[in-house]
Amino acid sequence: MSENPSPSPSAIEASRDVRAVISRLRRRILNASQVEDITLGQASVLARLSDQGGVTASELASVEGVRHQSMTATVAALAKLGLARRNPDPDDGRRLLITLTAEGQRRVEEGRQARTEWLAGQLQAKCTEDERRAVIAAMAVLERLTHD
Repeated sequence: MSENPSPSPSAIEASRDVRAVISRLRRRILNASQVEDITLGQASVLARLSDQGGVTASELASVEGVRHQSMTATVAALAKLGLARRNPDPDDGRRLLITLTAEGQRRVEEGRQARTEWLAGQLQAKCTEDERRAVIAAMAVLERLTHD
């Protein structure tokens, strides 16, 4: 069994800084597109359905880290708003697959556009060209951390 060396002071500082900044930035980005009639949890489910439609409530609950009952309530609320629908699984009629409606997909796309515009506007207004290039370079480094 090999031992991992203790992280250097700079690794510990970078870890703290990255986590803190990403947390604050995530909240600011999400608030840029937040609409009054849905919660952040519901918006997260809409985005997930946009990326991988045709999933069960159990699958959504697992990836969102919530109980099945909570996800069932979230899906019911989204269906009531006309943003998602539940259809029988063609391969197993006992299961319901959840997909976005056209309105749900439109809302997801509008939210993504609003978040992109907000962040691009902040980068344009508050950063120099060199700083924006440094952000791009830093993202490449952080992206490497997400791969095993």
